[in-house]
Amino acid sequence: MTETLFDPITLADTHVRNRITVSPMCQYSAEEGIATEWHRVHLGSRAVGGAGIVLSEATAVTPEGRISPQDLGIWSDEHAEALEPITSFIRSQGSVPGIQLAHAGRKAGTYRPWEAESGPIPLEEGGWVPIGPSDQPYPYEGSDRGVTKLSLKDIEDLIDDFTAAARRSLDAGFEIAEVHAAHGYLLHEFLSPIANDREDDYGGSFENRVRLLEEVTAAVRDIWPDDKPVFVRISATDWIDDRPSWDLEQSVRLADRLCDLRVDLIDVSSAGIHPDQNITNTGPGYQVEFAERINAETDIAVGAVGGITDATHADAIVRNGRADLAIVGREHLRDPYFALHAADELGVDVEWPPQYRRAKPR
Repeated sequence: MTETLFDPITLADTHVRNRITVSPMCQYSAEEGIATEWHRVHLGSRAVGGAGIVLSEATAVTPEGRISPQDLGIWSDEHAEALEPITSFIRSQGSVPGIQLAHAGRKAGTYRPWEAESGPIPLEEGGWVPIGPSDQPYPYEGSDRGVTKLSLKDIEDLIDDFTAAARRSLDAGFEIAEVHAAHGYLLHEFLSPIANDREDDYGGSFENRVRLLEEVTAAVRDIWPDDKPVFVRISATDWIDDRPSWDLEQSVRLADRLCDLRVDLIDVSSAGIHPDQNITNTGPGYQVEFAERINAETDIAVGAVGGITDATHADAIVRNGRADLAIVGREHLRDPYFALHAADELGVDVEWPPQYRRAKPR
């Protein structure tokens, strides 16, 4: 039977009403990492809008793991308590709430994208020295900020941070935990030779470079109940061909290993490790081919992202077996009710919130 965009899916033992997922998108609107009314309305409205899964933005497991000082965090019980009303509302609307557990690594401590300044925030203005697998900084233009190389003890502590964050996320009512290993942030930095020149058990060979992600994922999976899904977001390729880097072949190998660790879905994105990336195509669905390759060569479910902006395209991705989920980002910023409108466009009768039924197309 051919699956379609509005067929339900079961991941672990969690029922998801359709294949539309709200992609994690930073809102840069938290206060000391604590969710605000903005997050409640932003995430809640996408659940009202009919999405099957609503994923939070990158949520830092430590204060120093934030991309910007205004990012969400989950490093204390207070942070979890602020998120609980949001997850409760998402569930009440029939969506599944998920959290993206993250550490920004050497790309942490930067200005928000709409501010006049860009790049790292100076220490005297509230910035901080980031951490990474190596002491090589991300090459921000005009910046000489250094990076602290993680020691083996630091790595042990980091795994503990992810473990504690997973436990708090569960207490806050999230049903999906997504480990963020993409876009040039810390776990991706360990994967890629572009950022990782270590000579110990966490650098060099493929097996060593994937070690930290596997250890973090295993720790999260140990906390997360068997009936609830664990996702991992990866950058399938660095888009860099002139030196050793992370590529699709390694991503396929990694996906198989993550499947063995009882990961339920790979969220397949790309890029972010270095400004020299050469992205040759940014058209509609430009990253779907990466999800399709992992889907074809492994036994793990995949989600496709990147330039998915209309219902017919999203449905075709699922209908043609290229991916199990259509993970929609910017179109959900333009239209919080994308899923409801997609159902109408595709001729699928879905339930609308009773408060909105008078507006449902006939």
